[in-house]
Amino acid sequence: MSKRILILLTLTFTIGTVRAQDWANIKKYEDANSKVQAPANNEHRVVYMGDSITDFWIGNDSTFFAGKPYFDRGISGQTTGQMLLRFREDVINLKPGVVVILGGINDIAQNNGPSKLEDIFGNIISMAELARANHIKVVLSSLLPAVNLAWRPAIDPAPQVKVLNEMLKNYARQNHMIYLDYFTAMADQKGGMETGLSKDGIHPNLQGYKIMEPLAEQAIAAALKKK
Repeated sequence: MSKRILILLTLTFTIGTVRAQDWANIKKYEDANSKVQAPANNEHRVVYMGDSITDFWIGNDSTFFAGKPYFDRGISGQTTGQMLLRFREDVINLKPGVVVILGGINDIAQNNGPSKLEDIFGNIISMAELARANHIKVVLSSLLPAVNLAWRPAIDPAPQVKVLNEMLKNYARQNHMIYLDYFTAMADQKGGMETGLSKDGIHPNLQGYKIMEPLAEQAIAAALKKK
C-alpha cells in the first residue's frame, strides 16, 4: 500500500470517527457560544435554530442580523433529531427571549434514513417544550415549499411538507405558540417555491430571504407579547 493511500485512509477514518462522536455537530458553534455574553436588560435576544435554510441566511443577507441580538445557529444538512441534540448548547445556554425553529426538510429527504412524520413532529415539539421549560418564547416555522429534492430525486416532498405544516400549525394554536407561515407567502400553485425566490427550489436566494425576514420579525414581536 502506498504512503498516499495510507494517508487518505487514515484521514477518512479520522473524519468518520469525529462525525460519529459528534453526530449533532455540537462543536460547530462551541467557540462562538463561549463568547456570548449574558443578555443585557431589555434585550430581545433571538436564536434562529435550523438547517441549511437558516445556516445560509446570514451569508445571503448579513444586514438582517447586523446590529441586532440575533444568533444564527443553523447547520447545513441537519435533521430535527440532530437539532434537538444540540438544542441546549445552541439555544438554551444562550438565554434568548425567543427561539425561531425551522427544520424538517432534511428528515423528509431521509438524510439520516427514513423518518416518520410523527417522529419529525415529535423532535420539533421536544425543542419547543425544552424552550418553554426554560422560559424562552417559541416561534414554530412552517417548512418552506418544495416539490423536488435535488439530492433525493426519488422523493416527492410536497405531500409531507403540507401535512407536517398542518401538524405544526395545529400544535401552535393549541399550545398558544406562534406559527410562522413562510409556506403561504412563498409557494406557487403546485406547492413549490415561487419562481425567483430560489435557485434550487429548496434554499432561498436573497429575494426569498427578503420575504421571510419581515414575517420572522412579526412572529418574534407576537411571541414576545405572549404571557
